[in-house]
Amino acid sequence: MPATVIVGAQWGDEGKGKIVDLLALDSDLVCRYQGGPNAGHTIVVDGETFKIRQIPSGVLRGKICVIGAGCVVDPEVFLAEVDDLESRDVTTGVVHLSGEAHLIMPWHVAIDQASERRLGKLQIGTTKRGIGPCYADKAARLGIRVQDLLEPKILRQKIEVALAEKNVWLERVYGVPPLDLEEIAGQLEAFAQRIRPYVSDTSLLVDQALREGREVLLEGAQGTLLDLDHGTYPFVTSSNTVAANAATGIGIGPNRIDRVIGVAKAYVTRVGEGPFPTEIEGADQERVRELGGEFGTVTGRERRCGWLDLVALRYAVRLNGITSLALTKLDVLSHFAELPVCVAYQLRNGTETLEFPAHQSDFHHCRPVYETLPGWQEPLAGELPPAARAYVAFVEQALGVEIALVGTGAERESVVALR
Repeated sequence: MPATVIVGAQWGDEGKGKIVDLLALDSDLVCRYQGGPNAGHTIVVDGETFKIRQIPSGVLRGKICVIGAGCVVDPEVFLAEVDDLESRDVTTGVVHLSGEAHLIMPWHVAIDQASERRLGKLQIGTTKRGIGPCYADKAARLGIRVQDLLEPKILRQKIEVALAEKNVWLERVYGVPPLDLEEIAGQLEAFAQRIRPYVSDTSLLVDQALREGREVLLEGAQGTLLDLDHGTYPFVTSSNTVAANAATGIGIGPNRIDRVIGVAKAYVTRVGEGPFPTEIEGADQERVRELGGEFGTVTGRERRCGWLDLVALRYAVRLNGITSLALTKLDVLSHFAELPVCVAYQLRNGTETLEFPAHQSDFHHCRPVYETLPGWQEPLAGELPPAARAYVAFVEQALGVEIALVGTGAERESVVALR
């Protein structure tokens, strides 16, 4: 049985958690393939709000949940999430954590925070959760992995080696206090006892499930335009968010993937710094933010809001091989009489393009070309109003990809299946 990838098609925060929660109903395994606890999913179940950071949202359906090798894990955040879910009668016994995933260590968080402060106006706008420094150490082969928690002697040696370098950076480059070996080692040894039952050979687990014909969902964190290689660099995350990385991050062959479902808002948001061609000017931005509750699940930061960008969305379809789309938060647009949609970019030389610019400077200086569609200005419940259906059809035609699901509200049940 092939696997299905759920991927964010914009700058993250598209409502992937809700779509994964919906599709998890008919799935056996839900697997996170990259990212860390800087990206959260907000899901409303029977009026109760769950904000999940590290564990796949399939846990709310009681499904087997996998945190793959491509993820980075903050052990303190992971265990806090376990405690929160268990206190709300959600079992975490279904969670499997790859021993090959890398650990976010206290020095990663300290360096992330200090680095952003030092950059000042040039800062990237990270969530300061240690994600970037952790992935940097992974690439430099200096990382500490989940499986190291199970070997106290090895763990202590690795912490000692790391601190010999990291404390120099913290003191001499960033001017902050050094970290204490004994304190960190003691804390991690305590975490290790609680994390041990969750550690699994997740690559083998997923492979066996696929061989047995079970349904597997692979979910990404963030979104396509935050991909380390293909996003709006340097204003990106530190891992590959695109669907192709799902196979690598979980540890299966790419031929095991059969469908890629992209998730996009009916408008666009992004968090942090970086170019944003369709960012709304004036009072309408604040209106969209309030109507859509556009504040970070993890950080509470205000999200920048823009009109739907079909150029960027077409790029996401190409990069991910998206086979169908879920369009979320269509209800937010019910409060507008007219809805601008970006159909092309005007480049610096005055020409227009339907394709996402390959050169960073072209993207930074491009201007959106809008086509204005009529709004519907009525609540969305059940059958979509004609103008709302026309909006969805316009997006489908422009992208050449079917829209299978439409989100019409915050609740778990507020989804219209068009196909």
